[in-house]
Amino acid sequence: MTQPDLILTADSAYLTPAIQELKSVDPGVQILGEIDQGIVTAVTRSGFFQVAEKWRQASPIFCRHIAPIQITLPLDNQEDDLQKLAKSVEEELLPFFEPDMSFSVQCRCLKGSIHKPFDLNNALATLIEENSSSPLNVKNPLQILSIAVEAECAHIGLSLAQHNLSNWAGGVHRFAKEKGQISRAEFKLLEAIEQFHLELPVRSHALDLGASPGGWTRVLRQKGLLVTAVDPGMLHKSLAHDKAIRHLPMAAEKYLTQYPDSYDLIVNDMRMDARDSARLMVKYEPYLYAHGEILMTLKLPTTDPLKPLDHALNILKEAFTVVQTRQLFHNRNEVTVYLRKKSNNE
Repeated sequence: MTQPDLILTADSAYLTPAIQELKSVDPGVQILGEIDQGIVTAVTRSGFFQVAEKWRQASPIFCRHIAPIQITLPLDNQEDDLQKLAKSVEEELLPFFEPDMSFSVQCRCLKGSIHKPFDLNNALATLIEENSSSPLNVKNPLQILSIAVEAECAHIGLSLAQHNLSNWAGGVHRFAKEKGQISRAEFKLLEAIEQFHLELPVRSHALDLGASPGGWTRVLRQKGLLVTAVDPGMLHKSLAHDKAIRHLPMAAEKYLTQYPDSYDLIVNDMRMDARDSARLMVKYEPYLYAHGEILMTLKLPTTDPLKPLDHALNILKEAFTVVQTRQLFHNRNEVTVYLRKKSNNE
């Protein structure tokens, strides 16, 4: 039986373009099958680390997470599976942990498995801590032991975190719900800020297009920015007395006729066709400072998303440098795009 050497995760609605992305960097790859929703195993021709290094230099859009498979361990779906996992890790992978380099254990228990990720993570992390000099760092590890547990087997691999596309198991990036949170969309902006490593200087000026009910505006205010929120709809009442928020109750298209101010950051999460949203953003280019940045979402169909996405990105490239485009965990039928203003020599 052919043994897989890579596990790939994507949003189930965009698994097909994610697989296409994998085939584009490894044309000889063999997809073995979907082992759970949005998760496939594969046999690469070039090897996991060559695929990972290519994507480290230029990340894919739809693939959220990859991990190597160095061991496929048969299991019985019984409590003694933990002992089998521990023995396999200790004997076969523990010698390859980089000393003094932080690690985490990321277990995913897939359909049919009786096990709980928390129990497996804790037991295996304790094993590694007691038998190596690698310190545990769950939130920001440098190396990751990845384990995907099916009912009849476990896929196990060790890699540097930078090769997994995400520090989170399966790319499932979680945020704790805060008191005062206005909308789930706040997680989308928080994830984008982390994913693209954005630094948002305090007291810089942000423009939030399509702001209502104000989730992204609230996040930007928490980061210390001054915000102009543009939307015909009302902002949440919790924002009403914040003097650092200016609410303009009009459409983004109308604001263009009002001689907009200039901004350090423009964000846009409006529900409109990706191409129309891209055209609108190009019109806002004169109102972005030379050092300015943009975060925007592009809404996409789940069937054949590549054509409208390519069209929208080509429109944006006329005015901006497209730094990165990613289908983040908190995105739904959309991707998030990070743009910068073009320099004079571009």
